Amino acid sequence: MQPTQPSFPAPPDQDPRQTGIAAFLHRIFFGGGRNLADQSLFTKITLIPFLAWVGFGADGLSSSSYGPEEGFKALQGHTYLAPLLAGFSIFTIFTISAAYNRIIRHFPHGGGGYVVANQLLGPIPGVTAGSALLVDYVLTITTSIAAAGDAFFSLSPEHSQYKLLMEAGLILFLTILNLRGIKESVLVLAPVFLLFLVSHVLLISGSLAIHGGEFPRVQREISEGFHHGYSTLGLGGMAMLLMYAYSLGGGTYTGIEAVSNGLGLMREPKVENGHRTMFYMAVSLSFMAGGLLLCYLLWNTAPAAGKTMNAVLAEQVSHGFVGSGPFVIVILVTEGAILLVAAQAGFFGGPRILAKMANDSWAPHRFTALSERLTTSNGILLMALLSFAALIYTGGDILQLVVMYSINVFITFFLSMLGMMRLMMKEDTNHPHWLTDMLVFTVGLVLCGTILIVTVYEKFSAGGWVTLVATTALVSLAVLVRAHYRYIFRKVNLLFQELENISHPEGKYNSQPVDPSHPVAAVLVARYGGLGIHTVLGILRSFPHHYKSLVFISVGVVDTEGFSGASGLRSLERETLRMLDQYVQMARAMGIPAAHRHIIGTDPVADSVKLAQSVAGEFPNTVFFSGRLIFDRERWFHRILHNETAYAIQRRLQWRGLTMVIMPARVP
Repeated sequence: MQPTQPSFPAPPDQDPRQTGIAAFLHRIFFGGGRNLADQSLFTKITLIPFLAWVGFGADGLSSSSYGPEEGFKALQGHTYLAPLLAGFSIFTIFTISAAYNRIIRHFPHGGGGYVVANQLLGPIPGVTAGSALLVDYVLTITTSIAAAGDAFFSLSPEHSQYKLLMEAGLILFLTILNLRGIKESVLVLAPVFLLFLVSHVLLISGSLAIHGGEFPRVQREISEGFHHGYSTLGLGGMAMLLMYAYSLGGGTYTGIEAVSNGLGLMREPKVENGHRTMFYMAVSLSFMAGGLLLCYLLWNTAPAAGKTMNAVLAEQVSHGFVGSGPFVIVILVTEGAILLVAAQAGFFGGPRILAKMANDSWAPHRFTALSERLTTSNGILLMALLSFAALIYTGGDILQLVVMYSINVFITFFLSMLGMMRLMMKEDTNHPHWLTDMLVFTVGLVLCGTILIVTVYEKFSAGGWVTLVATTALVSLAVLVRAHYRYIFRKVNLLFQELENISHPEGKYNSQPVDPSHPVAAVLVARYGGLGIHTVLGILRSFPHHYKSLVFISVGVVDTEGFSGASGLRSLERETLRMLDQYVQMARAMGIPAAHRHIIGTDPVADSVKLAQSVAGEFPNTVFFSGRLIFDRERWFHRILHNETAYAIQRRLQWRGLTMVIMPARVP
């Protein structure tokens, strides 16, 4: 067998294409490509628990900027219920966190609600959970950015006409930052996260300390409020009001699932680091949400035009102290900045869920691809575009966005809890953790179901219907995409069945090496199957006795599923070599000398061109061939669902003076 070419393409800075002003600007904004041969690569791009807390936890932590406020407002003046609301909120945070800790244990490769629903409830609940998560992550970005705008412009309400423009600019900024790489974006925003944490701990602690001597008075007021509420609303009325406020404050719990969804981005050991990150998130969010609700009660904080309640609280607490003005500015700026960090969760989680759905053929396969920076760039760009659209549609109205956002969060929560309960029912009840796990998922199911039903019922006309319509439309689109891919798979599989049993003449097996002086046909292949075999037979039929040898070349494409560390790259390389060897053995059985060449990379076009140039240097009389599916009636969606890789490679090779022929395979 011929020796193979190096397994990895040349490092990005050796790529001759990356020259000129356009390439210079690309490197400035998005950074240079990653070198897959770098042994420390996975350490450089994965997240330790603290950085994961910054990247994922900010989504949950930032919800304290709007979730507790919405819940407190929904009490409608019955603020004596605030301690109960705070208690229920803390209990819910720890319950959902405990449930997702167990999901991490059972599904250590990430995917969260989509994987749970897909594997435990079936494909339709799975695609529903995945679609809900995608809409949720779009709204994560939009809601966080809109809330950040509200916080920033609380400092200067008279200039609020520029708020929407600034929010659009922030989405653009985060898009560029995430295209550079996940870890880089987290490192840039980590100081903001810490400043928010410290400033808000001081705000809440200071609020409670200043009013520490007034707890007996507040306790009397709460007691009197309960008696008054009992006489006017009744016990049932107070319970319904509390449940109403609890449900409308559901935005507080958004983002808890982000750690489970993005587990693949964490450093090994992923499960232990995921549990640690989840603990950090639960404790910090409980302190923030519960503490703010109590502070609103103690300080009699009320909404003010053009200001968030946290802005009003900061002004109340710092009034009369030296440096009160700068303190309020720090609170609001860090609150806006943490919301900016929180929008990162949408750019982290959304593309990864989209990639998992694409691997299952619910979405175009191109969303599984990684860029040269090893980011899911197609997914990131889609998240950005949809976030722009949501921002424009709602005008950055945080009230409408929080309602839209919360509904899909709890659809996913509900399906996750239901799936895990079903799993528990199938497991051994004698397992030491069975009863605890079952209790956690049951309570979580009841809590999430209650919040979902109340929110949809109360806020359906206030924006809830938009989320439900968008999610239903996305589920329907995903079903159509999968139906198309399954149809194509059946057609290609039928072609493979027809061709795999082609007869080989007895005694014609040829194991001779490829002669560089003779005409060589180099065949680009991605997998062993009907399309590749059809291409080989087409070459032999179209150019009889002309090509004396075949060289099969392939790029082992590292996508979101294959990018799981150095072991994942080795597994991908073994699979690529196994596939190429099948083609070589097939050609030799037909009496044709054959060899193969391969590299491992992220860009099938650029890396195929590099490999082809190397093969052309080794075998000067080479013509390149590739197969492509063609349809009787080419539709607009074919270009979205099926990439144009063959044409793109052909154009680049022709520019370099190399000949490439595309052999069609008809799909009726």
